Amino acid sequence: MYYETVKETKLRLRGSAPSLSDVEVLTMLVVGEYLGLGSDKRIWSYFSQHWVEWFPQIGCRTSFTRQSANLIKVLNEMQQKLSEKLCAHTDLYLFDGFPIPICHIKRYKRSSPFRGLGAVGYCAAKDQKYFGFKGHLLISSEGVTKGLSVAPADIDERDVLPEVALGLTGDTLADKGLIRPELSASLRHQGLNLHTPLRKNMKDSRPKEFVFQIMNIRRKVETVIGQLVERFKIQSIRAKDTWHLMMKIGRKVFAHSLCFLINKSINADTPLQIDKLMA
Repeated sequence: MYYETVKETKLRLRGSAPSLSDVEVLTMLVVGEYLGLGSDKRIWSYFSQHWVEWFPQIGCRTSFTRQSANLIKVLNEMQQKLSEKLCAHTDLYLFDGFPIPICHIKRYKRSSPFRGLGAVGYCAAKDQKYFGFKGHLLISSEGVTKGLSVAPADIDERDVLPEVALGLTGDTLADKGLIRPELSASLRHQGLNLHTPLRKNMKDSRPKEFVFQIMNIRRKVETVIGQLVERFKIQSIRAKDTWHLMMKIGRKVFAHSLCFLINKSINADTPLQIDKLMA
């Protein structure tokens, strides 16, 4: 996939080639993210201590960190290709948002480098406010990431969905927080039907079985977010600027998608159960 993505493109215009190949670095990043190591330092240390025979040219941590950061464009393009391949015959999508905290609510005014970029948001799961961003994830019915947007934590999910779902047709399932007649009409105009449960004070003429089914199917996006949070540590990113933040978010999403693809070739009936890769 790497060679198909870069083709004849020359990634480095000057200087000598790095000791580690880009494929080796990408392998280390994907495995490191899958193992929940998260940071460049921990990934480099893990491979230096346990896999130096497989990566004899591993070199210093600074070179590894710089090389991994410079591969962000390649990673994003590979994620796009994975998404196109795995979602080629999909017309059902699931959407939800999740917090990406940057620092404690009491610290952001005096010490956060993202002041003026992030915002104060509310995490319902922890029943507390936080400072940072919010991820908005759109996946296929199988669990493959089709689109991801990161916005300040105070941005309404209903304002983000049209951007993430641009050009898609079919059906999208979301929670009741996405209820907005204007949004549904806009998406319907492009050929995408939005389905959500209704609030208690709203009359629902749809069959109860249908509502139960869409709520049950939609839980899969919560499963994917749970994997990104617990295994890939997407809510525990340390970064000093938005470029590094987006780079680390992007590689976690790519690692998840690649693990899905590998597991699908091994466990075709349960591709989203990526824990089986360690079994």
